[in-house]
Amino acid sequence: MESLLEGIPAHDAERLVLTASLSSAYAVTPLAGGITNRNYRLRRREGDVVVRLSDPESSLLAIDRENEYRNSVAAAESGAAPAVVEYLPGKGVLVVGWVEGRTYDEQDVCDPANLPRIAAACRILHGGPAFANRFDMFEIQAGYLAHVLAGGFRLPPRYREFETHVERIRAAFAVHGEPLVPCNNDLLAANVIDDGDRLWLIDYEYSGANEASFELGNIWSEASAPDDLLPVLVEAYWGRADPAKVARARLWALMSKYGWTLWASIQDAVSPIEFDYWSWGMEKYERAVAEFDGPEFDRWLDASAGG
Repeated sequence: MESLLEGIPAHDAERLVLTASLSSAYAVTPLAGGITNRNYRLRRREGDVVVRLSDPESSLLAIDRENEYRNSVAAAESGAAPAVVEYLPGKGVLVVGWVEGRTYDEQDVCDPANLPRIAAACRILHGGPAFANRFDMFEIQAGYLAHVLAGGFRLPPRYREFETHVERIRAAFAVHGEPLVPCNNDLLAANVIDDGDRLWLIDYEYSGANEASFELGNIWSEASAPDDLLPVLVEAYWGRADPAKVARARLWALMSKYGWTLWASIQDAVSPIEFDYWSWGMEKYERAVAEFDGPEFDRWLDASAGG
């Protein structure tokens, strides 16, 4: 077993040893791409798995590992996600089945031909068993801000200037509520895997009951997709590009950029992973500022409230 873990950092190797899945593994390979956790592929004769190792600091990011586990099980039961193989409470270890396929990138999400498949995968997840918790980006953003201020972390210029805009979005959404469904809430392109026949949705750290319009807006935003693709995704999901639904998804996308900006600030301060979180967050924030300041903001509010 020592030879299997050769070259793996000691703090990760120690936790890998705790997983029963390692006992039958014949190879352990680090997986690239994670900016919150470290991920390893265990090659086993009975089927490969992914071991995800998280750190205690992730609690600052509003991640509840017990809810993540329960929601991962529910997502697997829906058919949208791979099975949960193992979970070690309090150890920051979650093991899920390996999906053989191609990981999406932003170009895939920006391909109009793929949007009906993405929408269909979301409908499978959203129609599955209920999740254990609620995800509300208004509350998440406020909690992130409290951590940033308490910790003396970096805050982008003008950030708090847009708090009145946020309250206007909240008020517009309250006019016509949308039912809550089980949502991933973090469907960046890399969390979508195409096995050739269907799409799988992975990584349920930020999962929780939420509006489907948040899921759609966040997918579109995380891929930096052009404006004209959001109505296409909305139509693929709802059956028509209702202007109120498009506006609601657009405003949720704006809230996600505004909230994830502070996620980046916290990670910039506490994460042991070598990654330029600040630049990542500022790219989102600059797009959010352009939308807050832009001429379309009031129209989105009116359209969303009118739905």
